[in-house]
Amino acid sequence: MSEPATNPAATSFPSPVISLPMGAGVLKTYTGALVCLEIVFGGLVWILVASSDVPVPLLQGWVIFVSVTTFVLSSIYLALLVSGTADRIITDWNFVDLVYHFIAFLCYIAAFVLEAATTAANGGMNILPNSTDIVFCITNPVGNIFTILDSRQYNINVAATIFALVVTLCYFCSTLMGYKRWRM
Repeated sequence: MSEPATNPAATSFPSPVISLPMGAGVLKTYTGALVCLEIVFGGLVWILVASSDVPVPLLQGWVIFVSVTTFVLSSIYLALLVSGTADRIITDWNFVDLVYHFIAFLCYIAAFVLEAATTAANGGMNILPNSTDIVFCITNPVGNIFTILDSRQYNINVAATIFALVVTLCYFCSTLMGYKRWRM
């Protein structure tokens, strides 16, 4: 007796769709470099906001959530590409890349605006010199948000705002490149 013929549809699977190289070669592409920058600068945003003692938790809570979440997801994404595991997961990786970077870009725009608002809300506050006690003189409160940041917190928040802008631009560039790969 001969063995029954196997159904080719049951034994073969479509290959994953990805136009990025696998392994360490992905780090030599613009996408790989941008993902590395997203991880590094996103981690800096997270560390800087957390080290400023989070003076406005309502605003900066979102900044920390976005920076930690995208840090972890970008690290996992890069690990999948570098390890070559993405080749074994059947999906349209170009579409996943586009959707992930677009959502991260939108979230980081909001995080950047909230961090900038926290930093800018410090305007109009002065510390009166030559006093044994710390006396705050509010000369020009702006808007509905008002924060009192010492100079260390203010400087840390300025740096976090700048890095949040850099990460936002990195996610924007990754979204554009992902769109070009997806449309090919």
